[in-house]
Amino acid sequence: MDDSEDDLGLNALEGFADRFVRDQRRPACQLYLISPLNVGGDFPDRLARALDAGPVAAFQFRVKDIDQHEAARLAEPLQAICAEREVAFIVNDSVSLAKRLGADGVHLGQDDGDPRDARAVLGPAVQIGVTCHASRHLAMEAGEAGADYVAFGSFHPTTTKAVKHLAEPAILAWWATMFELPSVAIGGITPANAAPLIAAGADFLAVSAGVWAHSDGEARAVAAFERLMSLKG
Repeated sequence: MDDSEDDLGLNALEGFADRFVRDQRRPACQLYLISPLNVGGDFPDRLARALDAGPVAAFQFRVKDIDQHEAARLAEPLQAICAEREVAFIVNDSVSLAKRLGADGVHLGQDDGDPRDARAVLGPAVQIGVTCHASRHLAMEAGEAGADYVAFGSFHPTTTKAVKHLAEPAILAWWATMFELPSVAIGGITPANAAPLIAAGADFLAVSAGVWAHSDGEARAVAAFERLMSLKG
């Protein structure tokens, strides 16, 4: 089943997200920060300010087009900042880098390998997330393969990466109703557009530019997300 077939299925659920009331037995939605591609310079200080501004569940280290030695060099101070604040440190794409760093988790795209293989390398305690675009089928497959969370999106246009799959809040509502496995909403999320995703049942909001490019700075952006997530769904 491809995403186009999934879209047909979601059309049958039109309005479902509007009817969904967040199950109060589920933990409140949490913030999951994703790094910008440039994590050098003063970025460690910026990360510390963001994490000190409000609750953050996880930080994903996402860099491109550099070798693993350089990636590890850049990651180590950021990992230490996260550890000091008990924020999970997740590596994007690379199981080998996650293993090298002793990271708390790895996030896999659809072309980054099978969660079963990642589990064999990283062990039972490491968190494994899988990008599932706008596909219920891919999400169910990820869950069956042992993923710890599934990520849906993009929900909005984003400058972080090319958008090939646009998702609707209905998929979050459907997932939260059917499965206990946490979901992550990703893609162009800002304090201005996040409320419907929280209400639809997202367990985490994955945010990059919505924090790092916020006009009032990363600390105020995190505080704004905290205010949204503290509201009852």
